[in-house]
Amino acid sequence: MFKYIQHRQKQWEKKWDEEERKIAEEAEREEARIAEAQAQARRQKLLLEQQETNRLRQQSLQRQQEQAEEKWDKHFDSLLSDIKDQFQKSNNDKLEEIKVIIRTREPSLQQLDWESWLSDPLNQRLAVLDFEHAVELFKRDNLLAKRRRPTRGKAKGLEQVVLSFGGAEGSRSYLTTNFNPDDFNLKLGYTVSYWVRPDEVGDLMFAFGRRHNSNQRFAYGINTANAIYVGVGGERIRANWTAMGATTNPKLAHLFNASNELKTGSFIHFAVTYADRAEASGKAALKIYLNGVLIKENSLNWSASGGGTSGMFIGARNNVGDYNNGWACALSHLAIFDKEQPSSYIEDIYNAGISGTDFTGQSGLVGYWKFDKGSGTIVTDHSGNGNHGTFATDGSGLPNWESVAI
Repeated sequence: MFKYIQHRQKQWEKKWDEEERKIAEEAEREEARIAEAQAQARRQKLLLEQQETNRLRQQSLQRQQEQAEEKWDKHFDSLLSDIKDQFQKSNNDKLEEIKVIIRTREPSLQQLDWESWLSDPLNQRLAVLDFEHAVELFKRDNLLAKRRRPTRGKAKGLEQVVLSFGGAEGSRSYLTTNFNPDDFNLKLGYTVSYWVRPDEVGDLMFAFGRRHNSNQRFAYGINTANAIYVGVGGERIRANWTAMGATTNPKLAHLFNASNELKTGSFIHFAVTYADRAEASGKAALKIYLNGVLIKENSLNWSASGGGTSGMFIGARNNVGDYNNGWACALSHLAIFDKEQPSSYIEDIYNAGISGTDFTGQSGLVGYWKFDKGSGTIVTDHSGNGNHGTFATDGSGLPNWESVAI
């Protein structure tokens, strides 16, 4: 009996030892898990601290960079101010010389590379004075040379889409637009250029225009078969073709009949420029061109604003919101710039002809209706200002798309 008890005791002791061993092993494992968790927590904390340190370092570097840029900007502004002060007097002379060169130079009649173009001393001097302006003229010269017809008036057979209007005594058709000269401050200088085919000539016929009152006009057409009409502010220029020397000018005489009336049926180029100025006070030069030839120069002051009258009409004049004195004619490439273009530029337009005319993307362009769409009742304003033309009538009929030989 005693031996049995001893045997059982040994079994229990062995079992207890095994349980103690298991408990110890589990304790060790738990201790290892706790240690690993603590180590992981320390690593995570260290990682977060490193990330925060990096973030603060990047933030500091960014602040330093911004401070450096601010310092440079201030230095750069100061440098520009110094340069402006140093060259203010000489810059006026430089601008005047650039204007003289632009008026004097003759555009190339053929496409040239840059080096050949610079062989002209005036072009070379312009590049020295204003490189960007020189590059612009270089590109324009080549574009005009590419599009130039070999002999003026002999390039027949080309087809051109134009838009024709019925006139005051016909269908009284026209276009409405939202174009307002005041939106572009044209009182401080402008240019209008357009090709027109007179289909009838008579008293007071407008290719396009807008009139708010007797002191606020922006209208272009003919006053009679024998005279032009240009309305600018409070001024109306209604000079006779004969008085302007147009009927006896060798380049223009073919445009008139024996009675010195403007002939119908052929396209003519008209342009008007108003000299650039800093403010609407005092008189400025207004020039009128016919087929690239200067025929009239006036000095006038356009100062009044346009009031609440709606936008300019094309094919007629907007007279305080009403259709007024349309012209039976066809129009092509009506362009309006917010700056004065030089006489050489006007001559280039005429020499390029209708098929070579494209003002898209040119500097200062504020209104441009090509009239080349060929269909629909909307005429796109290609200046990017969105003053598209919409077909309208004050009687019967609408404008008509035509494909004509030029």
